[in-house]
Amino acid sequence: MMYSMTAFGRGIHTAGGMTFTVEMRAVNGRYLDISCRMPRALLPLEEKIKSYIQNRVTTRGKVDVNVTLTREGVSDKTVTLDAAYADAYMAALRALRDRYDLTDDITVMSVAKSPDIFTYSQTELDADAAWEVLAPALEAAGTAFSHMRRAEGEKIQRDLYAKLDSVAAWVGEVESLSRADTVGYRDKLEARLRALFEDRNVTVDENRLLTECAVFADRIAVDEEITRLRAHIGAFHEIAEEPAPGGKKLDFLMQEMNRETNTIGSKCSDAAIARIVVNIKNELEKIREQVQNIE
Repeated sequence: MMYSMTAFGRGIHTAGGMTFTVEMRAVNGRYLDISCRMPRALLPLEEKIKSYIQNRVTTRGKVDVNVTLTREGVSDKTVTLDAAYADAYMAALRALRDRYDLTDDITVMSVAKSPDIFTYSQTELDADAAWEVLAPALEAAGTAFSHMRRAEGEKIQRDLYAKLDSVAAWVGEVESLSRADTVGYRDKLEARLRALFEDRNVTVDENRLLTECAVFADRIAVDEEITRLRAHIGAFHEIAEEPAPGGKKLDFLMQEMNRETNTIGSKCSDAAIARIVVNIKNELEKIREQVQNIE
């Protein structure tokens, strides 16, 4: 069962004069990295949000969570007049006017330009009460997020299986060609050695000759690599069907499949096999890119 790390979810819940909107979006990443943007008054709830996502939504990816709060009939900030400062400020203005015989243009708006006339404070918010309203919005966003991850994961899984079928078919072709290539290589090597011995009037030790030819021919045989490649393809399907996230396992498996393919390419000298190896490597690279987006 595959889940994509790329998804988006949105949830809204209203209760107690509060409306919470939660938006959750994610892109692929090696580890779980959760970033929260929310009003300062909600910062005490950040760890609860992260814990919910980690335990119930996803275990990998870069997740951005945006939380907005609207309170009916209530402002998030309060503004109060600093009367003591205002009295001192007004007295200083009047003294300035009288001392220098200035035109009296003191007005409310001119006095309000002083940044220290008013004090600003954040409205206190009951964190427990806020969580009771926020939690349903977070759950709705997480549910939508998970549905999108699952739908995208199913598409990726179908595409990967089709690509693996192509790889398996090419591996079968390599197997058939490599057997003929191994036999041909052994026969050519034997013929060359016999000609060399005859030119130098050397008596041929038939058993030794056949043994050496078999040893050299075995060096270009790719039976073990093909067997391991097929085993890796089977393991890929098994991991993909597991309920637990398998993206990291699949990523490691792709490295092993690439290694076996490179070994086949280095062993075989047949041009037809070389072309097939290029096709396999190209398809494996496409699979690896897709695997990078799986949880």
